[in-house]
Amino acid sequence: QVQLVESGGGLVQAGGSLRLSCAASRSIFLINAMGWYRQAPGKQRESVAALTSGGSTNYADSVKGRFTISRDNAKNTVYLQMNSLKPEDTAVYYCNAVLGSSWNQHYWGQGTQVTVSS
Repeated sequence: QVQLVESGGGLVQAGGSLRLSCAASRSIFLINAMGWYRQAPGKQRESVAALTSGGSTNYADSVKGRFTISRDNAKNTVYLQMNSLKPEDTAVYYCNAVLGSSWNQHYWGQGTQVTVSS
């Protein structure tokens, strides 16, 4: 098991930047994958970025070139650097961790609100 706590959300103007943090309650070194999802009002939760234990990354097309996922194993923390923010990036952002040999154990943080004003 793992507990996840997000931070770093807030209100920013379009074109601005934010960095989200996700602190895990245990070592993230061997966690299969960690990632960020977001959910805007009236929309389904969608994957934004993912980072595997092997270092592979994956991004939603809508954020490629603007968002960067990274991790600090010593701090058990995963980050999402968000640049050139757009109003359509407004959502609650959730941290996700995938554990288990079958990659079937998903854990979620409580979410952090990101609001981008035009």
